[in-house]
Amino acid sequence: MERNHKLLRMLVLVWLAAGLLPGTGRSADRGPDAGANATLPALPATDKIDLDGRLSEPRWADAKVVELVQQSPKPGEATPYRTSVRVLVTSDGLYFGFECEDPEPARIAIHTMERDGRVEGDNSVAIVLDTYGDRRTGYFFRSNAAGARIDGLISEPEHPLTDWDGIWDVRTARSGHGWSAEFTVPSRTLAFKRGLPGWGLNLERVVARDRLVLRWQSPTLDSFFYDLSRAGLLTGIENLEQGLGLDLSPYVAGRIKRDFASDSTAFPGAVGGDITYRIAPQLALVVTVNTDFAETEVDSRQLNVTRFPLFFPERRTFFLEGSNQFAFGLNMSEQFIPFFSRRVGLYDEQVVPINAGVKLTGRAGRWDIGMLDVQTWDSSVAPGTNLFAGRLSYDVNDKLRIGTILTNGDPDGVSRNRLGGLDAVWRTSRFMGDKNFLVGGWAAISGGDIPQGNRAGWGLKVDYPNDLWDCMASVNEFGEALDPAMGFLPRPGTRRYDLSCEYKPRPSKDGPFRWIRQNFMEHRFSRVTNYQGINESWRFFWAPVNLQFESGDHFEFNWVPTYEYLPKPFEISEGVVLPVGAYRFDRFRLEFESSPHRPLVFQTTTWFGTFYNGSLLQQENSLHYTSPAGRWQLGVGLLQNFGELEQGNFVQRLWQGQFAFALNPDVVFTSFVQYDTESQNVGNNVRLRWTFRPGSDLFIIWNRGWRRLILSPSDEGLIPESELIAVKLRWTFRQ
Repeated sequence: MERNHKLLRMLVLVWLAAGLLPGTGRSADRGPDAGANATLPALPATDKIDLDGRLSEPRWADAKVVELVQQSPKPGEATPYRTSVRVLVTSDGLYFGFECEDPEPARIAIHTMERDGRVEGDNSVAIVLDTYGDRRTGYFFRSNAAGARIDGLISEPEHPLTDWDGIWDVRTARSGHGWSAEFTVPSRTLAFKRGLPGWGLNLERVVARDRLVLRWQSPTLDSFFYDLSRAGLLTGIENLEQGLGLDLSPYVAGRIKRDFASDSTAFPGAVGGDITYRIAPQLALVVTVNTDFAETEVDSRQLNVTRFPLFFPERRTFFLEGSNQFAFGLNMSEQFIPFFSRRVGLYDEQVVPINAGVKLTGRAGRWDIGMLDVQTWDSSVAPGTNLFAGRLSYDVNDKLRIGTILTNGDPDGVSRNRLGGLDAVWRTSRFMGDKNFLVGGWAAISGGDIPQGNRAGWGLKVDYPNDLWDCMASVNEFGEALDPAMGFLPRPGTRRYDLSCEYKPRPSKDGPFRWIRQNFMEHRFSRVTNYQGINESWRFFWAPVNLQFESGDHFEFNWVPTYEYLPKPFEISEGVVLPVGAYRFDRFRLEFESSPHRPLVFQTTTWFGTFYNGSLLQQENSLHYTSPAGRWQLGVGLLQNFGELEQGNFVQRLWQGQFAFALNPDVVFTSFVQYDTESQNVGNNVRLRWTFRPGSDLFIIWNRGWRRLILSPSDEGLIPESELIAVKLRWTFRQ
């Protein structure tokens, strides 16, 4: 108990120290402080806007025009890619118009039309909006030149949450001198605070073949596009309405499920849906009944040669809406997630039906709120139970946020579990003038049916993420009885130290290395000990060569000396068991990736060197082709592990194949086939999505699994194992 009190006192001291740091800035509830940044007034649209990608309506000509300037690689320098943006507003939404000149329109790169498809190698334009006025949380919307829709939620400046799907639309058009795009974002899609003088806004264009980025605000190499503290101000939005703030999203679904082992077939159907009501302009209450996830994409399989569980991201739509409100700590990644929504409705990666749930997300004054309560059904996987997660955070000022989190319930349906935590994050983009600097701390404690031992955890982190120098230091301690049943914690009972520093120079374009865009000289060290201070792991990652070429290609060589202590036998592969003991080994990596802007993209990675008491060769190769207009995609990948240890040899393989055809961004057919030698299972996921209206979709899904029947070493036969055919129709009605 005394130890836990010390942890809480230490966190309070972190909060106080952060609050005393200079430059606290403007109060967070007064709207974005644009400072020297520009404002862009949205002009009222008096004419009907025909969403066709062409800014042909007369009102577009009357709107104020802003020009984007080069952000990377040469901030502020002139380019031939003139980009102008205008904004129109109606009573129930915003229209953004982009005009993108290109001296060689035939070279505009497109690789996908899929919703939330990968557009790293595509010509694209994007919008970020801070509708809360807190300069931290918001929305982003992106489209490539084919009109593919990519969107997400922003909770931290470097990496947004990209799996959220909002209701909005975009159309693009090509011309002899470039391309243009029209976005429409309904006000009912956004949670926003009324009475703000404006919203935070930034705009971006990417020219893929030149790896060139243009922006409206903060066109510096140290700025992140999703850093809302650097945004400008969008005005003229005071009269936006949200109507009654009521969304009805019913669905009907039918399935055919076959189990070939038992020779059984079932025809389950389902009816349910979600009701969303904005009880305040920034606060949404969602009620879900008989929740269904038939349309959710399958996970990409992974090969695991560690003794720790793998992390698979959340993909289900209901849990992604407002998920940024549950972000805890400072960029803790997968070390510790107090609330991981994938634990709800899944147990041992098997589906547990959800009877009903209630979710409250949004903002009230300076408070950010995220609360979720779900009741699951009794099933053969786990008994029905109630699961709750709540997160509250408070903006002390525009740099300091403090928060708390609470979870209650165990997905196994039998055990009791609860967890409480506190965190604080202080961040600025004005450190030493215009640099990014962040400090964060957290503490947590769990209770219920948990093991004996230390039930608490804590951590501190200092981060300096900038273009030339990107450095970080952190320490995190996880008690052996810290048990987040609704979260993710792969290594309880440890203390972890992380220290990293990257030096990333950009060679002069007049010098002998002008063919290099940027060199990433990485140095990362991590050390994990138990409570007695005895090393369990350490790892040093060094990248003496990590080059991004002007062509867009990437080459890297790494040396990774590693130490692992196995406290108990570790079965790395079937029949290959490493004994208890200390192991010191060296890993090396060679990697090459061709530029993603090309139609044919190739990637190869090879890890080699010693491994525990033997050696391990790991190879990952992939090839991806996209047709010129982005309609057809074909990709193949192969991952292989060849291990030679004193206890035996092993081979692991994972094959993956992907195919996609898009009639247009609203009608997309995909197929994803996987086979791995660990499960001996072939899985095929075929999916047709027709978005006949934003927020309303028809899904047709076919999943089939085959198992390899090994009767002899040369047997390659496959027998069917399971099959699912599902049809789901979902609408959204707004009032």
